[in-house]
Amino acid sequence: MELLKYNRLSFLVAAVIIFAGCSKDDSYFSLNQSVDSRVEQSFGWNDKHPATEIVVNSDDYKIFCMSDSHVGTTVNLDKFFNAAEKSGASAVVMAGDLCSGRESDYEVLNKHLPSGDSIPIFKVAGNHDLHYEGWSQFFTRFGSSTYMFTVKTPSGSDLFICLDTSEGTLGKVQLSWLSNILNNQRQNYRHCIVVTHNNFFRVKQAESTNPLIEEITVLVELFTKNHVDMLISGHDHRSDDRLFGVTRYIVMDPLEDSSGNPGYFVLRAADGNLEYRFVTITN
Repeated sequence: MELLKYNRLSFLVAAVIIFAGCSKDDSYFSLNQSVDSRVEQSFGWNDKHPATEIVVNSDDYKIFCMSDSHVGTTVNLDKFFNAAEKSGASAVVMAGDLCSGRESDYEVLNKHLPSGDSIPIFKVAGNHDLHYEGWSQFFTRFGSSTYMFTVKTPSGSDLFICLDTSEGTLGKVQLSWLSNILNNQRQNYRHCIVVTHNNFFRVKQAESTNPLIEEITVLVELFTKNHVDMLISGHDHRSDDRLFGVTRYIVMDPLEDSSGNPGYFVLRAADGNLEYRFVTITN
């Protein structure tokens, strides 16, 4: 069994190497911070804003998830939030590439977000959110991009960990933090779900923000050891669903208005189990 597990791991790592062969293209980036610097800023924000605990009165709750809205325009974004609110979702997760990074697009995005009083919204940064010095806009408006939140039900609590992978790597500081959380706190929770922008295993070849092979190997082993139930991500603009080890790796369709396959993802916790579905947006 161990040999089979590592043979599968070797196969997937080889696949990642093939798809990650292109060099990173930072032509749109104008970064003043490294990933470690952004994570330190996020931790400073976390110190002043304790982790959110969502308390629900039922063991059945839903989290609506999206990625790659690339605002600009907001037709699909508005449809997404309307569906989340009508369904009684307990929270919304926005997994990066929310806009172009330009200040004007951040302003449009901000105007189309429901108030935090109506539904909790959890955001992580994607590579496009950092374009045009966009990190300062993200951080000023939304705060941390590396944090955790929990959902407490009558029978148990679930842990959600949000990570900044907007440069294709967690960096040393964030990886150390994640390892500490999983190794020392995971056992206190029923389910564990990780949210990133970048998916671990590429479903299409790309020229930017490819995952680092050594880091993916470490993360897969860390997820397996600590029984991470699910990784929810975007970035590749093409939905994907695969189970490797004990973890289900989800890639969402883009929410972008100009996409030919716009959609989002609904996670449901019901009677101690995790259920999910991909939702396609139609005109």
